[in-house]
Amino acid sequence: MWQFLNHIDRFVHRALEALCSLFLALMVGFTLYTVMMRYVFANPPVWGDLLTVLSNIWLMFIALSLTARDNEHIALNLIYEKLPAKLALYVRQFWKLMIILVGFILIIYGVELVEGMRGKYWEMWHFEFTAQGIEFKENYMPKKYAVMILPIAGFLTAFGAAICFFKKV
Repeated sequence: MWQFLNHIDRFVHRALEALCSLFLALMVGFTLYTVMMRYVFANPPVWGDLLTVLSNIWLMFIALSLTARDNEHIALNLIYEKLPAKLALYVRQFWKLMIILVGFILIIYGVELVEGMRGKYWEMWHFEFTAQGIEFKENYMPKKYAVMILPIAGFLTAFGAAICFFKKV
């Protein structure tokens, strides 16, 4: 049973690493495209900066779940080394429980926030110069796309910290 769970854990870990790589590549790609269009062609896309920020938000929250899963979050290793081994283990386990709690808080309030974003949009409006003059163009993206990562990251963080808790790493 534990071997099966370890295989699932490794698969999820690799998938999260791949997602982080994808969002980093998207962030760099959107930035390069926007800068090139702005300074070389003087025609920046309206969506460029917004999608760069959105990629960054998703990257950071997925990376949070990876750090909880790998036990690579900010830790007070110097203090742990000075404590007796058994007490250090208890303190580490306590902090893992706190990270699980943070994951549950992200789930609860993240779902509430996503639900509250119904009907709210980022207005990516812009003007275009045409033969008829200046035309106003509208384009909208739902705000819930940015905050949708909160409950997802909360689940992944709580799950990763729970795995780390039971491995006693």
